[in-house]
Amino acid sequence: MRTTAFLYPWDVIGDPDAPVRLARLGLDGVTLASAYHSTRALTPRHPVTRIVTAPSSAVYYPPAPGRWEGKALRPYPQDWMAVADAWGEAASMLRDAGLDVASWVVLAHNSRLGGENPDSSVRNAYGDRYPWALCVARPEVVAYCVALAAEAGARPGASGVDLESCGWYGMAHLHAHDKIGGVPLDGAAQYLMSLCFCDVCRAGYAAAGVADLDAAVRAALEPVWAGRWRPEHDEWAGVRKLLGPDLAEFSLGYRNGRARVLQAACVAAVRSEAPGLRVMLHADPASHRVGSNAGVEAEWLLTEGGADGLVLPCTGSTEALDAAPRIPGRTLAANLTVVGGMGGDPSAGVPAGADELRLYHAGLASDRDLSRLRLPPRAPGARPGH
Repeated sequence: MRTTAFLYPWDVIGDPDAPVRLARLGLDGVTLASAYHSTRALTPRHPVTRIVTAPSSAVYYPPAPGRWEGKALRPYPQDWMAVADAWGEAASMLRDAGLDVASWVVLAHNSRLGGENPDSSVRNAYGDRYPWALCVARPEVVAYCVALAAEAGARPGASGVDLESCGWYGMAHLHAHDKIGGVPLDGAAQYLMSLCFCDVCRAGYAAAGVADLDAAVRAALEPVWAGRWRPEHDEWAGVRKLLGPDLAEFSLGYRNGRARVLQAACVAAVRSEAPGLRVMLHADPASHRVGSNAGVEAEWLLTEGGADGLVLPCTGSTEALDAAPRIPGRTLAANLTVVGGMGGDPSAGVPAGADELRLYHAGLASDRDLSRLRLPPRAPGARPGH
């Protein structure tokens, strides 16, 4: 079985021993961030630094000016590492150690672009903007995501690409000094609070004859704010109960349709840029879910949508893996958090039904976490790190 680990460029740049250390773990490769959101990250083994602060979403390579000319949204290159092509340099070091390198691309989650372009972000039923969440129904957002998937995904020497947040992003988001836990929101309430009411989405609802969906959502959420809502075991059953079955199905149909356009276009753009490059999407087969593991219509995505596979969240539960369809020639990768301090279990092993294993995150894990990894046998024909 093939096993790879997620990594940031700064885990390698400035640490010449990092690639060999990773190869000796028994990994087949790494998935290296080429376009990523803002973060603050620990670097427990780096010889120079312990904390890296990436203050905004950025790309870790020099974007091609011609690709972005005339586009309303465009990526910013990082300026906190003293290397113009941090992805390229880190990838070269990792390949020299016998590891293959895939590109990790975050698409619709971008606080900087959402903050600078508020009209392009998700707007909830109360009129509040979510600057971290670009609305994937908007033409300028689709154009941005498609161009970024092609450019950041098909980096020179990449063995494949992981597309994260390739779909709807919503309310759930860790933010500086978050104060949103006063009223617990279950999956149904999260869905309703993530429905978008920007001008493009409003026009889409109205064209289908549903002009007052926002009022219906606000009314549906009243029991939640009052503390009278008791979550259903089945999240979607909860949405149908709160909003009513007709409006619930209408809203999901609209969102699924817009997500299909984005996802098919992103996959096609990568393929056009680099024919044969493997394209995986971080996803949840419950299509109403939002976030980095965007809800998808899994069977459609793996057949008509053209994706080579799904990277499915499996830390603490294999619900997503269990629900995903098994389609010949398509890959289901189990994504496991192996950082104990982040709620992961490095000794968890391979979930039943997974074709591949992804480890989050080799750069953040302690030495103790890495020593406890239970890796499956190496993929046939894989060359060990040297």
